[in-house]
Formats: sequence, structure tokens, C-alpha cells
Amino acid sequence: MPASTSARGLSRRGLLAAGGATLATLLVGCGQDGKPGSTSAKGSTGPWSFTDDRNQKIELASTPTRVVAFTGVAAALVDFGLDSQLVGVFGETTRSDGSVDPQAGGLDVDRVTVLGNVWGEFNVEKYAGLRPELLVTHMYDPGALWYVPDESRDKILALAPSATVTTARVPMTRPVERYAELARSLGADLSAKKVTDAKARFEAAAESVRQAVRANPGIRVLAASGSPDLFYVSNPKVSTDLMYFAELGVDIVVPNKLATGDYFESLSWENAGKFPADLILLDNRSTALQPKDLAAKPTWQQLPAVRANQVTPWDAVPRFSYAGAAPLLENLATAIRSAKRVG
Repeated sequence: MPASTSARGLSRRGLLAAGGATLATLLVGCGQDGKPGSTSAKGSTGPWSFTDDRNQKIELASTPTRVVAFTGVAAALVDFGLDSQLVGVFGETTRSDGSVDPQAGGLDVDRVTVLGNVWGEFNVEKYAGLRPELLVTHMYDPGALWYVPDESRDKILALAPSATVTTARVPMTRPVERYAELARSLGADLSAKKVTDAKARFEAAAESVRQAVRANPGIRVLAASGSPDLFYVSNPKVSTDLMYFAELGVDIVVPNKLATGDYFESLSWENAGKFPADLILLDNRSTALQPKDLAAKPTWQQLPAVRANQVTPWDAVPRFSYAGAAPLLENLATAIRSAKRVG
């Protein structure tokens, strides 16, 4: 979505998503040439640099030890081996009942300061008090910092350098690798068993999707999000996870009347059946309606995939790490393998 104030509400509901180098390449291919992907770090001492996906090179006298990040980013960095470097987060972290939001993954939410728990919340005073040395978040559109409010953006960015990773219009493996590279530059050991085991699981899960598609061909998949008034159909040519699913052979519905940003097509509930599908991936975020909420909508109940009970949860803003992405692929493979053609 555009970073403008007028697009914020659209982004909140409409951003539904929302291969590259191998792990070995990430470990040895980092340089200081100022190109996207280049980093330099020597443990916790000495000069540090990282060139983010805005092609902005951040250069500091030493490796940052006080990092604030969007919750999903922090969780991905934890998956790659960071811990004490993370001091604050913003974005959905805990739910109203006190439970940890899935976006937080394995992050110890009691150890970090939560600067905002919903879209539009970011406590600038608390942020300043954390003495941040680096802010990290997704970038779905050029220059747009995910969950950094427009109205306080300038104040926030004045307090510490910021780094972004592109999370749209590229396959999901790209942001996973970029966050791995950032974690490595901040001191994470990508050769640790925790990381290599997660990568092996991810690769096995990707292969399981390929095998499921071959074993059960012709299953048409639709990725969507529900709101009280509209049914959003996500675009696999923009949403990074869906793009990767398509690379693995999954037949994903491509909407043809796209809204601003090309992330989705918004349908009235009367037209929710526009795209035939055998399997629906349904946005499972707290900001989207879930099957129990949609039960009262007749057109939802009439969808062939719904009648066949072929609806599976979808992490529309995935955790970009091997540990975070592997379960998504495993669940997708299971759903495809068990689906029947009904659309």
C-alpha cells in the first residue's frame, strides 16, 4: 500500500500478504559495496553496516545492541538466534485475553517493551526512552515502513537509524534470507543447529507442497480475507507467500480488478463467488473475520469450498524465517492433499 495517510485504512485490511541465495551464500557473501544485501559486522565490536531494501546503507561505529522492530520482524530475528539485542516491539503482540499473538512467534513478550499493540499505535516517548540504536520493519511498498504511523514517522525516524526489508512482489524466500542476513550482521550464528534444523524443515515442507500438487492435481486455491462489508481476494503476483506457493506449483486464483497497490480485489459479499475455488486460505489475523463470524453470511455459506469444509487458516502477514514459514507450507500441503475438486 502507499504510505500516505489516505491509504492507511486500506492497508490495514487490504494487505493480505502480505528463491534467492542459499544459507551458505548468506554466510559468506556479505560485503561492504553499498548494494542491497551487503553487510559488515564483527561480533559486537567494530564498525557495522547494513544496506537495506531502500538501498540505504546504515553505518554505525559498532553493532547495534538495542533493536526495536515490528513484532513479526522481532520474532523472525529470534528464530535466527537474536535475543537480548531486541528491546522493543510494535504491532500485534498480545491479544485481549492476555495470550501471545501468533505474530510474536517465540519472542519473549514479557522481556521487551511493547510500544503499540494495534495498527496506528506507536508510543514515541517510550521508544525514545529505550535508547534505540536500530529500528527494523517490513516494507510492502517503496519507502513505506510497516506499522510506523505516518503522523509520527518523522519523529520516530529521527531517534535512530531504520532498516527495511521488502515483503511484497518477491517470493517469500527473499525476505526470509534478508532477515537471516540482518540477524547474522547483528551477531546471530546462522550455523547454529536451531537455524539449520529450521532450514531443513522449511526445505522439506516446500517439497511436501510440490508433492501434494502432483498427487492431487487441479486443486484451485483462493487466498482471501473477510470484513463485514467486503470479501478481499489476494493477488499472488504481489503477496510474497502466495508468489512462492505458486512457484511450488500451487494453482492460485489471480484477481483481475485490483485495488490501489494491486494487493487484492475487493468484492461485495453478493459477488463473493466470482472466482471458483476448491480450497480457501482464509486470513487468520484478529483484524479479519473468521469462519464463525462469516457463518451468518449466506454467500459465504454457498461457496463450494465452504460447503465442502475446505477452508484453512492463512497467515496473511507471515513470519519471515525458516521456522516461521515451514509450518505454513506443511499446513498448505496437508490442505491440498486432502482437498477435492468442488469449485
